[in-house]
Amino acid sequence: MEPLTEQRHVPGPLVFGFLHLVRVSRSRQLALTRAITEYCRRHELTLAGVYMERGSSTPSAFVGMLDALTATQSYGVVLPTPSHLGPKVIAAERRSQLTEAGARLLLIRGEQTAPPGAAAPPLTAGGTE
Repeated sequence: MEPLTEQRHVPGPLVFGFLHLVRVSRSRQLALTRAITEYCRRHELTLAGVYMERGSSTPSAFVGMLDALTATQSYGVVLPTPSHLGPKVIAAERRSQLTEAGARLLLIRGEQTAPPGAAAPPLTAGGTE
């Protein structure tokens, strides 16, 4: 007889983490990465990786993450706060790109968004930024 699903490892929805880091220490970067990892663990999400953008020096990090989201048909992106999408001018465009890709925006702290027609917004969990 097969074990019940609750007794078997069943992977959760695939997500990517994203960090926009400006003048952030290595310890802060590690803490933010741990916060994303812990959020995924608590919400039974499979974290495929964390993309990091350091100011405007690595704008390709977001593009790479967007490509990975599309290629893997992932569930969404986990951010510590909305500010990790980048400066306000860029963040609005990135939100739009994520929506067009059908990705959910999962925030450890802050407002939650989901693409149009989504059944329910994702969960919010307390955490640190």
